Amino acid sequence: MIDPITVAVLQNRLNAIAEEMGEAMLRTAYSQILNSSRDFSIALIDRHCRLVAQADHIPVHVGAMSWAAKALTARFPDPAPNDVYLLNDPYRGGSHLPDLTVFVPIFADGRLLFWSVNRAHHSDIGGATHGAYNPAATEIWHEGLRIPPMRLTENGVLREDLLEMLALNVRHPRDFRGDLAAQIGAAKLGHQRLTAVIAEFGPEALEEAVEAMLDAAERHARSIVSTWKDGVYDGEAVLDDDGFDKTNIVVRAHVTKQGSDVTVDLTESDPQVTGFINSSHANTQSAVAIAFAFLLDPDITKNEGAFRPLKVILKEGTIVWAREGAPVTMCTSHCSNEIIEAIVVALAQACPERAMGGWGRRLRIALSGADPRTGRRFIWHMFQARPGGGGSSSGDGYSTIGEWHSAGGIKFGSIEVAESRFPLVFETHEYRPGSAGDGQFRGGYGGDMRLRVETDGPALANTAGEGTVHGARGILGGHDGAPHDYTLLPPNGPARKLKNKEINVPVPSGSVIHVLSGGGGGWGDPARRDPASRARDDSEINQAG
Repeated sequence: MIDPITVAVLQNRLNAIAEEMGEAMLRTAYSQILNSSRDFSIALIDRHCRLVAQADHIPVHVGAMSWAAKALTARFPDPAPNDVYLLNDPYRGGSHLPDLTVFVPIFADGRLLFWSVNRAHHSDIGGATHGAYNPAATEIWHEGLRIPPMRLTENGVLREDLLEMLALNVRHPRDFRGDLAAQIGAAKLGHQRLTAVIAEFGPEALEEAVEAMLDAAERHARSIVSTWKDGVYDGEAVLDDDGFDKTNIVVRAHVTKQGSDVTVDLTESDPQVTGFINSSHANTQSAVAIAFAFLLDPDITKNEGAFRPLKVILKEGTIVWAREGAPVTMCTSHCSNEIIEAIVVALAQACPERAMGGWGRRLRIALSGADPRTGRRFIWHMFQARPGGGGSSSGDGYSTIGEWHSAGGIKFGSIEVAESRFPLVFETHEYRPGSAGDGQFRGGYGGDMRLRVETDGPALANTAGEGTVHGARGILGGHDGAPHDYTLLPPNGPARKLKNKEINVPVPSGSVIHVLSGGGGGWGDPARRDPASRARDDSEINQAG
Protein backbone atom coordinates (compact mmCIF):
# COMPACT_ATOMS: atom_id res chain seq x y z
CA MET A 1 0.00 0.00 0.00
CA ILE A 2 1.12 3.54 -0.74
CA ASP A 3 2.34 5.38 2.35
CA PRO A 4 0.28 8.28 3.79
CA ILE A 5 3.07 10.83 3.35
CA THR A 6 3.17 10.18 -0.40
CA VAL A 7 -0.63 10.43 -0.50
CA ALA A 8 -0.49 13.82 1.24
CA VAL A 9 2.25 15.03 -1.10
CA LEU A 10 0.26 14.01 -4.16
CA GLN A 11 -2.95 15.52 -2.82
CA ASN A 12 -1.20 18.85 -2.40
CA ARG A 13 0.47 18.56 -5.81
CA LEU A 14 -2.91 18.00 -7.48
CA ASN A 15 -4.49 20.90 -5.60
CA ALA A 16 -1.55 23.13 -6.58
CA ILE A 17 -1.99 22.16 -10.24
CA ALA A 18 -5.66 23.19 -10.10
CA GLU A 19 -4.72 26.48 -8.46
CA GLU A 20 -2.04 27.21 -11.07
CA MET A 21 -4.51 26.47 -13.86
CA GLY A 22 -6.84 29.01 -12.31
CA GLU A 23 -4.13 31.66 -12.15
CA ALA A 24 -3.30 31.06 -15.82
CA MET A 25 -6.96 31.42 -16.74
CA LEU A 26 -7.30 34.65 -14.75
CA ARG A 27 -4.33 36.23 -16.50
CA THR A 28 -5.16 35.24 -20.08
CA ALA A 29 -8.95 35.53 -20.40
CA TYR A 30 -10.31 38.47 -22.42
CA SER A 31 -13.68 39.21 -20.79
CA GLN A 32 -14.10 41.10 -17.51
CA ILE A 33 -16.54 38.42 -16.35
CA LEU A 34 -13.50 36.09 -16.25
CA ASN A 35 -10.37 38.21 -15.76
CA SER A 36 -11.95 40.45 -13.13
CA SER A 37 -14.99 38.72 -11.67
CA ARG A 38 -13.40 35.24 -11.90
CA ASP A 39 -16.53 33.38 -13.02
CA PHE A 40 -14.70 30.16 -13.88
CA SER A 41 -13.64 26.94 -12.16
CA ILE A 42 -10.98 24.27 -12.44
CA ALA A 43 -11.04 20.55 -11.67
CA LEU A 44 -9.05 17.38 -12.14
CA ILE A 45 -11.29 14.39 -12.77
CA ASP A 46 -10.13 10.79 -13.03
CA ARG A 47 -10.98 8.27 -15.74
CA HIS A 48 -13.91 7.03 -13.63
CA CYS A 49 -15.41 10.54 -13.83
CA ARG A 50 -14.72 11.23 -10.16
CA LEU A 51 -13.76 14.66 -8.84
CA VAL A 52 -10.22 14.35 -7.47
CA ALA A 53 -9.00 17.93 -7.01
CA GLN A 54 -10.26 21.47 -7.45
CA ALA A 55 -9.27 25.05 -6.76
CA ASP A 56 -11.32 27.51 -4.73
CA HIS A 57 -13.50 29.00 -7.43
CA ILE A 58 -17.25 28.53 -8.03
CA PRO A 59 -18.79 25.54 -6.18
CA VAL A 60 -21.83 25.25 -8.44
CA HIS A 61 -19.49 24.76 -11.42
CA VAL A 62 -17.32 22.11 -9.84
CA GLY A 63 -20.13 20.02 -8.41
CA ALA A 64 -21.54 19.49 -11.90
CA MET A 65 -18.27 18.65 -13.66
CA SER A 66 -18.31 14.92 -12.97
CA TRP A 67 -21.71 14.74 -14.69
CA ALA A 68 -20.25 16.54 -17.69
CA ALA A 69 -17.37 14.04 -17.74
CA LYS A 70 -19.88 11.19 -17.75
CA ALA A 71 -21.72 12.71 -20.72
CA LEU A 72 -18.45 13.27 -22.56
CA THR A 73 -17.15 9.74 -22.04
CA ALA A 74 -20.52 8.31 -23.09
CA ARG A 75 -20.13 10.18 -26.39
CA PHE A 76 -16.38 9.53 -26.72
CA PRO A 77 -15.54 6.27 -24.92
CA ASP A 78 -12.06 6.24 -26.52
CA PRO A 79 -10.84 9.85 -26.46
CA ALA A 80 -7.77 10.78 -28.47
CA PRO A 81 -4.68 11.76 -26.45
CA ASN A 82 -3.98 14.97 -28.38
CA ASP A 83 -7.48 16.35 -28.65
CA VAL A 84 -9.51 18.97 -26.81
CA TYR A 85 -13.20 18.43 -26.04
CA LEU A 86 -15.99 20.90 -25.40
CA LEU A 87 -19.61 21.02 -24.19
CA ASN A 88 -22.14 23.37 -22.63
CA ASP A 89 -25.48 21.55 -22.98
CA PRO A 90 -27.31 21.58 -19.62
CA TYR A 91 -28.99 18.33 -20.57
CA ARG A 92 -25.62 16.66 -21.12
CA GLY A 93 -23.75 17.51 -17.96
CA GLY A 94 -23.61 21.28 -18.36
CA SER A 95 -24.95 23.82 -15.88
CA HIS A 96 -26.36 26.47 -18.22
CA LEU A 97 -25.46 27.59 -21.73
CA PRO A 98 -23.01 30.42 -20.90
CA ASP A 99 -20.78 27.95 -19.04
CA LEU A 100 -18.50 26.28 -21.58
CA THR A 101 -16.52 23.30 -20.32
CA VAL A 102 -13.17 22.37 -21.87
CA PHE A 103 -11.68 18.89 -21.34
CA VAL A 104 -8.13 17.80 -22.06
CA PRO A 105 -7.42 14.07 -21.57
CA ILE A 106 -4.27 12.95 -19.78
CA PHE A 107 -2.80 9.57 -20.74
CA ALA A 108 -0.05 7.33 -19.41
CA ASP A 109 1.23 4.26 -21.24
CA GLY A 110 -1.59 4.63 -23.76
CA ARG A 111 -4.30 4.61 -21.09
CA LEU A 112 -6.57 7.46 -20.03
CA LEU A 113 -5.92 8.48 -16.42
CA PHE A 114 -7.38 11.96 -15.93
CA TRP A 115 -9.26 14.86 -17.43
CA SER A 116 -7.99 18.41 -16.99
CA VAL A 117 -11.20 20.49 -16.90
CA ASN A 118 -12.02 24.19 -17.11
CA ARG A 119 -15.57 25.55 -16.91
CA ALA A 120 -15.99 29.27 -17.64
CA HIS A 121 -18.94 31.62 -17.99
CA HIS A 122 -18.77 33.46 -21.33
CA SER A 123 -20.12 36.99 -21.59
CA ASP A 124 -22.42 36.04 -24.46
CA ILE A 125 -23.58 32.77 -26.01
CA GLY A 126 -25.94 34.07 -28.68
CA GLY A 127 -29.67 33.57 -28.33
CA ALA A 128 -32.43 36.13 -28.32
CA THR A 129 -30.79 38.75 -26.10
CA HIS A 130 -27.36 40.01 -25.09
CA GLY A 131 -25.49 38.60 -22.11
CA ALA A 132 -26.92 35.05 -22.20
CA TYR A 133 -29.70 35.55 -19.62
CA ASN A 134 -33.08 35.80 -21.31
CA PRO A 135 -36.02 36.19 -18.89
CA ALA A 136 -38.40 35.97 -21.87
CA ALA A 137 -37.19 32.48 -22.84
CA THR A 138 -39.77 29.70 -22.79
CA GLU A 139 -37.46 27.04 -24.26
CA ILE A 140 -33.73 26.47 -24.26
CA TRP A 141 -33.38 27.45 -27.92
CA HIS A 142 -34.22 31.04 -26.89
CA GLU A 143 -31.21 31.07 -24.58
CA GLY A 144 -28.30 30.63 -26.93
CA LEU A 145 -25.94 28.25 -28.68
CA ARG A 146 -26.24 24.68 -27.44
CA ILE A 147 -23.08 22.57 -27.68
CA PRO A 148 -23.19 18.80 -27.14
CA PRO A 149 -20.00 16.91 -26.26
CA MET A 150 -17.71 17.43 -29.25
CA ARG A 151 -14.08 17.41 -30.40
CA LEU A 152 -12.70 20.92 -30.78
CA THR A 153 -9.48 19.58 -32.30
CA GLU A 154 -8.70 16.68 -34.61
CA ASN A 155 -5.37 14.93 -34.20
CA GLY A 156 -4.27 17.87 -32.09
CA VAL A 157 -5.15 20.49 -34.73
CA LEU A 158 -7.82 23.07 -33.94
CA ARG A 159 -10.91 22.71 -36.12
CA GLU A 160 -11.07 26.28 -37.44
CA ASP A 161 -14.34 25.64 -39.26
CA LEU A 162 -16.02 24.58 -36.03
CA LEU A 163 -14.55 27.48 -34.06
CA GLU A 164 -15.73 29.90 -36.75
CA MET A 165 -19.24 28.46 -36.55
CA LEU A 166 -19.29 28.91 -32.76
CA ALA A 167 -17.86 32.43 -32.85
CA LEU A 168 -20.26 33.47 -35.61
CA ASN A 169 -23.20 32.75 -33.30
CA VAL A 170 -22.18 35.05 -30.43
CA ARG A 171 -22.26 38.84 -30.24
CA HIS A 172 -18.60 39.43 -29.37
CA PRO A 173 -16.58 36.84 -31.30
CA ARG A 174 -13.21 38.36 -30.35
CA ASP A 175 -13.90 37.91 -26.64
CA PHE A 176 -15.38 34.46 -27.25
CA ARG A 177 -12.30 33.27 -29.12
CA GLY A 178 -9.94 34.79 -26.56
CA ASP A 179 -11.77 33.34 -23.58
CA LEU A 180 -12.02 29.90 -25.16
CA ALA A 181 -8.30 30.01 -25.98
CA ALA A 182 -7.61 30.89 -22.34
CA GLN A 183 -9.66 27.91 -21.23
CA ILE A 184 -7.77 25.58 -23.56
CA GLY A 185 -4.45 27.00 -22.43
CA ALA A 186 -5.29 26.52 -18.74
CA ALA A 187 -6.49 22.96 -19.34
CA LYS A 188 -3.32 22.15 -21.31
CA LEU A 189 -1.25 23.58 -18.48
CA GLY A 190 -2.99 21.08 -16.21
CA HIS A 191 -2.08 18.34 -18.69
CA GLN A 192 1.54 19.46 -18.66
CA ARG A 193 1.82 19.61 -14.88
CA LEU A 194 0.00 16.34 -14.22
CA THR A 195 2.04 14.53 -16.87
CA ALA A 196 5.14 15.57 -14.94
CA VAL A 197 3.65 14.15 -11.72
CA ILE A 198 2.89 10.87 -13.48
CA ALA A 199 6.45 10.70 -14.78
CA GLU A 200 7.82 11.32 -11.29
CA PHE A 201 5.64 8.93 -9.29
CA GLY A 202 4.31 6.52 -11.91
CA PRO A 203 0.70 5.99 -12.97
CA GLU A 204 0.07 3.06 -10.62
CA ALA A 205 1.24 4.99 -7.56
CA LEU A 206 -0.87 8.00 -8.54
CA GLU A 207 -3.99 5.90 -9.05
CA GLU A 208 -3.44 4.17 -5.72
CA ALA A 209 -2.98 7.56 -4.07
CA VAL A 210 -6.23 8.81 -5.58
CA GLU A 211 -8.13 5.90 -4.06
CA ALA A 212 -6.55 6.71 -0.69
CA MET A 213 -7.49 10.40 -1.05
CA LEU A 214 -11.12 9.60 -1.81
CA ASP A 215 -11.35 7.07 1.01
CA ALA A 216 -9.83 9.52 3.50
CA ALA A 217 -12.29 12.24 2.52
CA GLU A 218 -15.16 9.79 2.92
CA ARG A 219 -13.99 8.79 6.41
CA HIS A 220 -13.68 12.44 7.37
CA ALA A 221 -17.17 13.28 6.08
CA ARG A 222 -18.77 10.25 7.77
CA SER A 223 -17.08 11.06 11.08
CA ILE A 224 -18.77 14.49 10.95
CA VAL A 225 -22.20 13.30 9.84
CA SER A 226 -22.29 10.60 12.53
CA THR A 227 -22.30 13.36 15.18
CA TRP A 228 -25.53 14.86 13.84
CA LYS A 229 -28.87 13.92 15.33
CA ASP A 230 -30.62 11.09 13.48
CA GLY A 231 -34.04 11.91 12.11
CA VAL A 232 -36.22 12.97 9.21
CA TYR A 233 -36.27 16.69 8.54
CA ASP A 234 -38.06 19.02 6.15
CA GLY A 235 -37.07 22.40 4.77
CA GLU A 236 -38.45 24.78 2.17
CA ALA A 237 -37.25 27.77 0.19
CA VAL A 238 -39.35 30.03 -2.01
CA LEU A 239 -38.55 31.75 -5.31
CA ASP A 240 -40.25 35.06 -6.14
CA ASP A 241 -41.55 34.13 -9.60
CA ASP A 242 -40.61 32.69 -12.98
CA GLY A 243 -41.15 35.93 -14.91
CA PHE A 244 -44.42 34.65 -16.33
CA ASP A 245 -47.46 33.38 -14.43
CA LYS A 246 -45.99 31.56 -11.43
CA THR A 247 -45.19 33.17 -8.08
CA ASN A 248 -43.94 31.81 -4.76
CA ILE A 249 -42.40 28.69 -6.30
CA VAL A 250 -41.34 26.23 -3.61
CA VAL A 251 -38.31 23.94 -3.38
CA ARG A 252 -38.99 21.23 -0.78
CA ALA A 253 -36.25 19.16 0.82
CA HIS A 254 -37.12 15.98 2.70
CA VAL A 255 -33.89 14.92 4.39
CA THR A 256 -33.18 11.68 6.21
CA LYS A 257 -30.09 11.42 8.38
CA GLN A 258 -29.23 7.94 9.66
CA GLY A 259 -25.84 7.06 11.09
CA SER A 260 -23.29 8.50 8.69
CA ASP A 261 -25.65 8.66 5.70
CA VAL A 262 -27.75 11.56 4.43
CA THR A 263 -30.53 11.20 1.86
CA VAL A 264 -31.92 14.36 0.26
CA ASP A 265 -35.29 13.92 -1.46
CA LEU A 266 -36.43 16.88 -3.58
CA THR A 267 -39.28 15.09 -5.37
CA GLU A 268 -42.01 17.17 -3.70
CA SER A 269 -40.66 20.42 -5.13
CA ASP A 270 -43.04 22.39 -7.35
CA PRO A 271 -43.41 21.42 -11.02
CA GLN A 272 -41.12 22.98 -13.60
CA VAL A 273 -42.17 26.41 -14.79
CA THR A 274 -42.28 28.40 -18.01
CA GLY A 275 -39.32 30.64 -17.20
CA PHE A 276 -35.59 30.10 -16.94
CA ILE A 277 -35.30 29.33 -13.20
CA ASN A 278 -35.73 25.60 -13.87
CA SER A 279 -32.65 23.56 -12.96
CA SER A 280 -30.80 21.04 -15.06
CA HIS A 281 -30.04 17.66 -13.48
CA ALA A 282 -26.29 18.25 -13.15
CA ASN A 283 -26.85 21.69 -11.63
CA THR A 284 -29.20 20.32 -8.97
CA GLN A 285 -26.79 17.53 -8.10
CA SER A 286 -24.17 20.22 -7.63
CA ALA A 287 -26.42 22.42 -5.46
CA VAL A 288 -27.20 19.49 -3.15
CA ALA A 289 -23.49 18.71 -2.84
CA ILE A 290 -22.81 22.37 -2.00
CA ALA A 291 -25.36 22.36 0.82
CA PHE A 292 -23.82 19.18 2.23
CA ALA A 293 -20.29 20.57 1.94
CA PHE A 294 -21.26 23.77 3.76
CA LEU A 295 -22.20 21.67 6.80
CA LEU A 296 -18.88 19.82 6.90
CA ASP A 297 -15.56 21.05 8.26
CA PRO A 298 -13.94 23.85 6.22
CA ASP A 299 -10.71 21.90 5.86
CA ILE A 300 -12.21 18.68 4.52
CA THR A 301 -10.89 17.72 1.09
CA LYS A 302 -13.82 18.28 -1.24
CA ASN A 303 -13.48 15.43 -3.69
CA GLU A 304 -15.80 12.61 -4.73
CA GLY A 305 -15.09 10.73 -1.52
CA ALA A 306 -16.45 13.51 0.68
CA PHE A 307 -19.85 13.15 -0.99
CA ARG A 308 -20.18 9.37 -0.73
CA PRO A 309 -22.39 9.66 2.37
CA LEU A 310 -24.88 11.67 0.30
CA LYS A 311 -27.78 10.23 -1.72
CA VAL A 312 -29.99 12.45 -3.90
CA ILE A 313 -33.53 11.63 -5.05
CA LEU A 314 -35.07 13.78 -7.80
CA LYS A 315 -38.15 13.66 -10.00
CA GLU A 316 -38.06 14.76 -13.62
CA GLY A 317 -40.54 17.48 -14.48
CA THR A 318 -40.00 19.44 -11.27
CA ILE A 319 -38.33 22.82 -10.80
CA VAL A 320 -35.17 20.98 -9.70
CA TRP A 321 -34.99 18.65 -12.72
CA ALA A 322 -36.65 20.09 -15.78
CA ARG A 323 -37.44 17.98 -18.82
CA GLU A 324 -35.17 18.48 -21.79
CA GLY A 325 -35.96 21.63 -23.74
CA ALA A 326 -36.99 23.82 -20.81
CA PRO A 327 -35.07 27.10 -20.29
CA VAL A 328 -32.55 26.88 -17.45
CA THR A 329 -30.06 29.74 -17.77
CA MET A 330 -30.78 31.26 -14.34
CA CYS A 331 -30.42 27.90 -12.57
CA THR A 332 -26.80 28.22 -11.46
CA SER A 333 -28.00 31.03 -9.19
CA HIS A 334 -31.70 30.24 -8.89
CA CYS A 335 -32.98 27.74 -8.08
CA SER A 336 -29.50 26.66 -6.81
CA ASN A 337 -29.65 29.10 -3.91
CA GLU A 338 -33.09 27.85 -2.95
CA ILE A 339 -32.05 24.18 -3.14
CA ILE A 340 -29.15 24.94 -0.80
CA GLU A 341 -31.37 26.98 1.50
CA ALA A 342 -34.06 24.30 1.79
CA ILE A 343 -31.49 21.62 2.66
CA VAL A 344 -29.71 23.79 5.24
CA VAL A 345 -33.06 24.70 6.84
CA ALA A 346 -33.86 21.00 7.10
CA LEU A 347 -30.50 19.90 8.50
CA ALA A 348 -30.31 22.83 10.92
CA GLN A 349 -32.51 20.65 13.10
CA ALA A 350 -29.83 17.95 13.12
CA CYS A 351 -26.71 20.13 13.43
CA PRO A 352 -27.74 23.67 14.44
CA GLU A 353 -24.19 24.75 15.26
CA ARG A 354 -23.15 24.00 11.65
CA ALA A 355 -26.10 25.67 9.91
CA MET A 356 -26.05 29.26 8.72
CA GLY A 357 -28.53 31.91 7.72
CA GLY A 358 -29.39 32.27 4.08
CA TRP A 359 -27.06 34.10 1.73
CA GLY A 360 -28.42 36.93 -0.39
CA ARG A 361 -29.93 36.20 -3.76
CA ARG A 362 -28.55 37.02 -7.19
CA LEU A 363 -30.06 39.86 -9.18
CA ARG A 364 -27.85 40.76 -12.09
CA ILE A 365 -27.93 43.44 -14.75
CA ALA A 366 -26.42 43.08 -18.22
CA LEU A 367 -25.93 46.35 -20.09
CA SER A 368 -25.38 46.60 -23.83
CA GLY A 369 -24.48 49.84 -25.55
CA ALA A 370 -21.84 51.83 -27.41
CA ASP A 371 -18.78 53.32 -25.73
CA PRO A 372 -18.39 56.97 -26.89
CA ARG A 373 -14.63 56.76 -26.27
CA THR A 374 -14.09 53.99 -28.81
CA GLY A 375 -17.32 53.72 -30.80
CA ARG A 376 -17.40 49.98 -30.05
CA ARG A 377 -20.33 48.02 -28.70
CA PHE A 378 -19.93 46.35 -25.31
CA ILE A 379 -21.69 43.97 -22.94
CA TRP A 380 -21.16 44.63 -19.23
CA HIS A 381 -22.25 42.24 -16.50
CA MET A 382 -22.90 43.75 -13.08
CA PHE A 383 -21.05 41.96 -10.29
CA GLN A 384 -20.94 44.96 -7.96
CA ALA A 385 -23.12 45.60 -4.88
CA ARG A 386 -23.33 41.93 -4.05
CA PRO A 387 -25.64 40.69 -1.30
CA GLY A 388 -24.62 39.70 2.22
CA GLY A 389 -23.87 36.23 3.56
CA GLY A 390 -25.71 34.55 6.41
CA GLY A 391 -24.82 34.62 10.09
CA SER A 392 -23.72 31.42 11.82
CA SER A 393 -22.78 30.13 15.25
CA SER A 394 -19.25 31.39 14.49
CA GLY A 395 -20.30 35.01 14.07
CA ASP A 396 -21.93 37.59 11.84
CA GLY A 397 -22.20 37.00 8.11
CA TYR A 398 -19.82 38.50 5.59
CA SER A 399 -21.02 41.71 3.98
CA THR A 400 -21.39 41.92 0.18
CA ILE A 401 -19.85 38.44 -0.14
CA GLY A 402 -22.27 37.27 -2.82
CA GLU A 403 -24.53 34.27 -3.14
CA TRP A 404 -24.47 30.75 -1.75
CA HIS A 405 -23.82 29.09 -5.09
CA SER A 406 -20.52 30.93 -5.51
CA ALA A 407 -19.52 31.10 -1.81
CA GLY A 408 -17.50 34.26 -2.34
CA GLY A 409 -15.70 32.86 -5.38
CA ILE A 410 -17.10 35.50 -7.73
CA LYS A 411 -15.53 38.90 -7.14
CA PHE A 412 -16.86 42.31 -8.05
CA GLY A 413 -13.40 43.38 -9.11
CA SER A 414 -11.89 46.83 -9.26
CA ILE A 415 -14.27 49.77 -9.61
CA GLU A 416 -11.52 51.78 -11.29
CA VAL A 417 -10.79 49.06 -13.85
CA ALA A 418 -14.50 48.77 -14.67
CA GLU A 419 -14.72 52.53 -15.21
CA SER A 420 -11.68 52.44 -17.48
CA ARG A 421 -13.06 49.60 -19.60
CA PHE A 422 -16.69 50.71 -19.84
CA PRO A 423 -18.55 54.05 -20.07
CA LEU A 424 -19.69 53.83 -16.46
CA VAL A 425 -19.20 55.95 -13.34
CA PHE A 426 -19.73 54.53 -9.86
CA GLU A 427 -21.10 57.46 -7.85
CA THR A 428 -21.40 55.34 -4.70
CA HIS A 429 -20.53 51.77 -3.75
CA GLU A 430 -20.93 51.06 -0.05
CA TYR A 431 -22.74 48.95 2.54
CA ARG A 432 -26.52 49.21 2.76
CA PRO A 433 -27.66 50.09 6.30
CA GLY A 434 -30.47 47.96 7.73
CA SER A 435 -30.19 45.25 5.10
CA ALA A 436 -28.80 42.50 7.37
CA GLY A 437 -31.15 39.97 8.96
CA ASP A 438 -31.12 40.36 12.75
CA GLY A 439 -30.11 37.50 15.02
CA GLN A 440 -27.80 36.40 17.79
CA PHE A 441 -25.37 36.66 14.88
CA ARG A 442 -26.68 38.93 12.16
CA GLY A 443 -26.34 38.49 8.44
CA GLY A 444 -23.88 40.49 6.39
CA TYR A 445 -24.90 43.80 4.85
CA GLY A 446 -25.91 44.13 1.23
CA GLY A 447 -24.69 46.94 -1.00
CA ASP A 448 -25.82 50.45 -1.94
CA MET A 449 -24.61 51.47 -5.38
CA ARG A 450 -25.39 54.36 -7.71
CA LEU A 451 -24.11 53.67 -11.22
CA ARG A 452 -24.17 56.39 -13.88
CA VAL A 453 -24.31 55.19 -17.49
CA GLU A 454 -22.54 57.38 -20.06
CA THR A 455 -23.07 55.56 -23.35
CA ASP A 456 -23.25 56.88 -26.88
CA GLY A 457 -27.02 56.95 -27.13
CA PRO A 458 -29.36 54.75 -25.07
CA ALA A 459 -28.16 51.45 -23.63
CA LEU A 460 -30.31 48.38 -23.08
CA ALA A 461 -30.52 46.59 -19.75
CA ASN A 462 -31.59 43.06 -18.95
CA THR A 463 -32.28 42.02 -15.38
CA ALA A 464 -32.27 38.42 -14.25
CA GLY A 465 -32.53 37.00 -10.79
CA GLU A 466 -34.45 36.73 -7.56
CA GLY A 467 -34.87 38.40 -4.22
CA THR A 468 -37.11 41.44 -4.69
CA VAL A 469 -39.87 39.68 -2.73
CA HIS A 470 -38.15 37.05 -0.58
CA GLY A 471 -34.95 38.02 1.21
CA ALA A 472 -32.26 35.65 2.46
CA ARG A 473 -33.66 33.22 5.00
CA GLY A 474 -33.10 33.73 8.71
CA ILE A 475 -32.52 30.51 10.63
CA LEU A 476 -33.02 29.16 14.15
CA GLY A 477 -34.93 32.28 15.14
CA GLY A 478 -32.89 34.73 13.08
CA HIS A 479 -34.63 37.26 10.85
CA ASP A 480 -34.62 37.33 7.05
CA GLY A 481 -32.35 39.75 5.23
CA ALA A 482 -33.91 42.69 3.37
CA PRO A 483 -34.95 42.05 -0.24
CA HIS A 484 -33.33 43.79 -3.21
CA ASP A 485 -34.56 47.14 -4.52
CA TYR A 486 -33.34 48.30 -7.97
CA THR A 487 -34.36 51.67 -9.45
CA LEU A 488 -33.62 53.30 -12.82
CA LEU A 489 -33.29 57.09 -12.56
CA PRO A 490 -33.34 58.59 -16.08
CA PRO A 491 -31.90 62.12 -16.50
CA ASN A 492 -35.22 63.46 -17.80
CA GLY A 493 -38.06 61.32 -16.60
CA PRO A 494 -39.69 59.58 -13.67
CA ALA A 495 -37.93 56.91 -11.60
CA ARG A 496 -38.67 53.33 -12.67
CA LYS A 497 -38.49 50.30 -10.40
CA LEU A 498 -36.70 47.45 -12.15
CA LYS A 499 -38.25 44.03 -12.00
CA ASN A 500 -36.10 41.01 -11.36
CA LYS A 501 -36.76 39.47 -14.79
CA GLU A 502 -37.10 41.79 -17.77
CA ILE A 503 -35.30 42.46 -21.04
CA ASN A 504 -34.42 45.40 -23.27
CA VAL A 505 -35.09 48.14 -20.73
CA PRO A 506 -34.04 51.45 -22.34
CA VAL A 507 -31.36 53.24 -20.31
CA PRO A 508 -30.84 56.79 -21.61
CA SER A 509 -27.30 58.09 -21.41
CA GLY A 510 -26.84 59.93 -18.11
CA SER A 511 -29.19 57.58 -16.25
CA VAL A 512 -28.32 56.37 -12.78
CA ILE A 513 -29.10 52.81 -11.74
CA HIS A 514 -29.59 52.73 -7.97
CA VAL A 515 -28.99 49.25 -6.59
CA LEU A 516 -29.91 48.29 -3.03
CA SER A 517 -28.92 44.65 -2.62
CA GLY A 518 -30.23 42.32 0.05
CA GLY A 519 -28.44 41.35 3.24
CA GLY A 520 -27.82 37.88 4.64
CA GLY A 521 -30.12 36.03 7.01
CA GLY A 522 -29.58 36.10 10.75
CA TRP A 523 -28.70 33.09 12.95
CA GLY A 524 -30.37 32.58 16.32
CA ASP A 525 -32.70 34.62 18.51
CA PRO A 526 -31.97 38.38 18.18
CA ALA A 527 -32.68 38.78 21.91
CA ARG A 528 -29.46 36.84 22.57
CA ARG A 529 -27.27 39.23 20.60
CA ASP A 530 -24.34 40.62 22.54
CA PRO A 531 -25.14 44.23 23.61
CA ALA A 532 -21.72 45.44 22.46
CA SER A 533 -22.34 43.93 19.02
CA ARG A 534 -25.78 45.55 18.95
CA ALA A 535 -24.28 48.94 19.79
CA ARG A 536 -21.67 48.49 17.07
CA ASP A 537 -24.43 47.67 14.56
CA ASP A 538 -26.25 50.88 15.47
CA SER A 539 -23.02 52.86 15.14
CA GLU A 540 -22.30 51.37 11.71
CA ILE A 541 -25.82 52.18 10.54
CA ASN A 542 -25.64 55.76 11.81
CA GLN A 543 -22.26 56.32 10.16
CA ALA A 544 -23.46 54.81 6.87
CA GLY A 545 -26.63 56.90 7.01
